[in-house]
Parts: sequence; structure tokens; C-alpha cells
Amino acid sequence: MADQPRQRVERVAGSRRARLTPAPGTDPSPDVAAKDAAAAAPVKDQGPNDARLRQDVPPHY
Repeated sequence: MADQPRQRVERVAGSRRARLTPAPGTDPSPDVAAKDAAAAAPVKDQGPNDARLRQDVPPHY
């Protein structure tokens, strides 16, 4: 069990957050096809204010 590769925590210089190395047996490249498909999906407006509500940003942003 001690011989199995594991994720490691790497410190990032100048950053408050650490970074994990990719888990063994996974593909670390981003899934661009899924992100593009979600962005290209048509948005159905169901009411007159829906488009405005999607563009509004909460005041704490």
C-alpha cells in the first residue's frame, strides 16, 4: 500500500493556495468539449425579466 503513487500538495510561490498534482490514472488536461457544449447551448427565456436576471451581479461582487 505504501508503494502506490499518490497526489502531492505543491506550494506555489507568491500564492496563498497550494496546488495538487494530478491523481494517478487520471487525465489532467481540461475537458474543453464539455465546456464548449455548455456555452453553445441555447438559453430559453421564459419571462420578460429572465435575460436581465442572468446579467445581474450581486452587490458583493
